[in-house]
Amino acid sequence: MVKDPGENNTFRILSLDGGGAKGFYTLGVLAEIEAASGKRLHQVFDLIYGTSTGSIIGTLLATGKTVEEIHVLYKKHVPTVMKQRSRRAKTAALTKLAQDVFQDSGFEALKTGIGIVTTNWQTERPMIFKANVAQAHGREASFVPLFGCKLSDAVQASCSAYPFFDLKTVTTSAGHTIVLGDGGFCANNPALYALADATEAFKIARKNIALLSIGCGVYPTPIKTVVDMGYWFGMLPSVQLLQKVLEVNTQSLEQLGNILFSDLPMVRINDRFSKPELATDLLEHDLIKLNILRQQGSISYAGREKDIRALLKI
Repeated sequence: MVKDPGENNTFRILSLDGGGAKGFYTLGVLAEIEAASGKRLHQVFDLIYGTSTGSIIGTLLATGKTVEEIHVLYKKHVPTVMKQRSRRAKTAALTKLAQDVFQDSGFEALKTGIGIVTTNWQTERPMIFKANVAQAHGREASFVPLFGCKLSDAVQASCSAYPFFDLKTVTTSAGHTIVLGDGGFCANNPALYALADATEAFKIARKNIALLSIGCGVYPTPIKTVVDMGYWFGMLPSVQLLQKVLEVNTQSLEQLGNILFSDLPMVRINDRFSKPELATDLLEHDLIKLNILRQQGSISYAGREKDIRALLKI
């Protein structure tokens, strides 16, 4: 579902980066926006795009959840998923999260437009789950919302950050069996894909588009304790490499977006932090630290509140 903004009204886009447990920062920003608008965010935004943890948050927002309801779910589930040590255990916990949160819901549960970014592992191309045929960019006659999959499958696929999680296999309504990986491998910052839908699919004039792009923050590399080092000795280089890949992906897409859409009203929130006590990565499971990240998101909002209110006209 995508609401028609009308010829002279603003088409508002919310784009949410991937970042694993660091999505608590995103929730801190979003809580302030929801409070400022006085509405649930599916009523504020015409299109919500998300990658990985951003896909969980974005999809829940698109189904009508409040930010606090999502925060409660994150406090319950994210530490459980991230503290698992084996890929198999992490995948099982992520599967349970997706099933518990989204249950058997499909596209009919959505209250606004959506894009859930995943990576087709076989073709090495993005595969984006959408609900509106106008977003098809061709092959409209065979378009099926979410490719006939459930929201839980799409979101789990978007979060399947191999090698820390198993890849996700889905079967579409066309009978295609597809192996999917984390959307961050192709677009950890999904804003350009959202803008492509707005400008090329929905034919919204650039002057009528407002883009709010929210990241998960950039933090120092955490130092693991002696107790953890037996496990992290083998894992740490892979975590750091994946973190670096996602950050480079995020920054490159942001830079490209600034070049291609410099005339378009947009605000980007993704502060960089240097304090050692904020050191964290996408697999963080310490709720005390995650709560601090959420507070930092609120502070980041405060620094750009005037710009965000003007952008969204709230």
